[in-house]
Amino acid sequence: MATYEEVLGRAAETDERVVVMTAENRVAIRNLPGRLGPRFIDVGIAEQTMVGAAAGLALRGRRPVVHALATFLTMRAFEFIRTDVGIAGLPVKLVGGVPGFLSDGNGPTHQALEDVALMRGIPGMQVFSPADGEDLVAGLPSILASDAPCYVRYNALPSTARHSPFVHGRAEMIADGTDVTVLVHGFLLREVMRALPALQEEGISTRVLNMRMLAPVDEHAIVRAADETSLLVTVEDHFMTGGLATIVAETLQRAGKTARHLPIALEARWFTPGLLDDILSHEGFSGPQIARRITNAFRHTR
Repeated sequence: MATYEEVLGRAAETDERVVVMTAENRVAIRNLPGRLGPRFIDVGIAEQTMVGAAAGLALRGRRPVVHALATFLTMRAFEFIRTDVGIAGLPVKLVGGVPGFLSDGNGPTHQALEDVALMRGIPGMQVFSPADGEDLVAGLPSILASDAPCYVRYNALPSTARHSPFVHGRAEMIADGTDVTVLVHGFLLREVMRALPALQEEGISTRVLNMRMLAPVDEHAIVRAADETSLLVTVEDHFMTGGLATIVAETLQRAGKTARHLPIALEARWFTPGLLDDILSHEGFSGPQIARRITNAFRHTR
């Protein structure tokens, strides 16, 4: 499978409008400077400058793809993203590294747990949260082709599920079921897949939706899940406010629907830094813990 760097590099080589930028964060694109020459720009640790420059390039017909740590990109440069990119509706692609639990060993200053809420709050901003590296690569061509600005929660972890072709703004059904629907975005699909065997042993038929894009979100998939299953579960490494849990509630309210809903998210607190698997266990997001929480909630819906 091609990597993110390879797909982005090929896109830049075939489309001279693509400019790759970074705020001294080259982990995912370390081999591109030699390939792209002056169309690779490192502004140093200056996220605001990078976004402002990207907006200027976009106004001149370029398609900038900018890279920085998610927490600094979405918070330190928020005004520039909102004002320079969002209001103008420019096709700048914002790639945030180590979002959510993926910042594992870092403390609160480096934990992007409100990034989805911030980015989806900008009118016209799209949000892509891939489940793994395969999902990221599958969605990248569509994201690059879109004329809208987009925030990408960068995730290159190995795949733990078989993916279907990427469709812009559509959720992906990983497993079908009639009792519970689990809606998840980002790498926590891995833990949801680890929870499935335990749920099956409990006789709980479980539908799993990899949401992929949170803006535009697949409202049809959410409403259908509310109609066809008795419990909706949202799983995300994000604050409960403004993320997928909020998106589901907003969607159902607009559709005039009600549903039992178990949100599995961080409730207004940062996580304790550590190794990723230790964090998942400590915070209650490991596969077995997710399975227990869903089982308990499902039993109370009967």
